Amino acid sequence: MTTNATSSTVRTVQNAVDTGTAFDTETHSDIADHESVLDISKFSLWYGQARALYDISMSVPRGKVTSLIGPSGCGKSTLLRSVNRLNDLVPIVRTEGEMMLNNRSIYDPIVDVISLRKRVGMVFQKSNPFPMSIFENVVYPLRIAGERKKSVLRDTCERALRSAAIWDEVKDRLNESALGLSGGQQQRLCIARAVAVEPEVLLMDEPCSALDPIATAKIEELIHDIAGRYTVLIVTHNMQQASRVSDFTAFMYLGRLVEYGTTSQIFQTPNLSETEQYVTGRFG
Repeated sequence: MTTNATSSTVRTVQNAVDTGTAFDTETHSDIADHESVLDISKFSLWYGQARALYDISMSVPRGKVTSLIGPSGCGKSTLLRSVNRLNDLVPIVRTEGEMMLNNRSIYDPIVDVISLRKRVGMVFQKSNPFPMSIFENVVYPLRIAGERKKSVLRDTCERALRSAAIWDEVKDRLNESALGLSGGQQQRLCIARAVAVEPEVLLMDEPCSALDPIATAKIEELIHDIAGRYTVLIVTHNMQQASRVSDFTAFMYLGRLVEYGTTSQIFQTPNLSETEQYVTGRFG
C-alpha cells in the first residue's frame, strides 16, 4: 500500500481533535463523477454539551453502497441515525448544518418525520422482527400507511421477500411467526420490511455483527444484489466487509470525516496516513 500523506497532514488531523475543531475532509475527486441522492453539508450534532459530529460534508452517490468506517465512538452510527432523524428521540440532541435527500431538506421544520422514515429505511445491528407472522412483518409499513387491498399487500410481500433473497425459504411459512426464523433469516426479513415501501435510501447499522459467517455471507450477497435498486449507507467495523460490499468508503475519526473516496482508493491508495493506519489495523 502506498500513501501520499505527509506528517503535517497527520498533525492537522490531530490538531483538530486537540482543539475541538472541524477537519477539512480529504474528498477524492471521483465522488463528483456520480449523481448524489443524499447531500450533507457542515452537519454537526451535540448531545447536551458534548459535541459528537464536527461539520460533516459529503455526498452519497445514488444506487451505490457507501460504507462508514472508523474506531468505536467516532460518530458513524450517530451520523447514520441522523439521516432518518432517529436522534430526534434523544431530548438533549441539537444539530446544525443541512442534509438534503433528493434536494429536499431532511431537517426543515415542516418535514413529517414519519414520512421521512418511509423514504429512508433502517436495518439495525440486531434483527428486530415484530411478534407477528412473516407476512404481517413485511406489510406492516403499508398497513400503518392505510393500505388495505389484499392484492397489493400480497404482491408487496412477495416482491420485498424476493428482494431480500428469502422468498424461497419462507413462501410456504408466511402465516408462521417471524420469531421462529433463524438469526440470519430474521435479519433478511427486516431488510424485506425496510424495502417494502421502496425507500430512497437504506441505512444499515452493522447489520452482520450478531450473525455467524454463513449468515453474514448471505447478507453481504444480498447487499450486492440490491445495490443499484437502492442506495445503501452502511456502518461496519469489519474492514474486510467494507472492502467487499461497498463502492465508496468514508473514514471517520472522533466526530470528523477524515477521508472519503472509492473503496479501492481508501483501502489501496489513501491520501492520508491516518486512513492508511486504520485500514491496515495499526490503530482503532
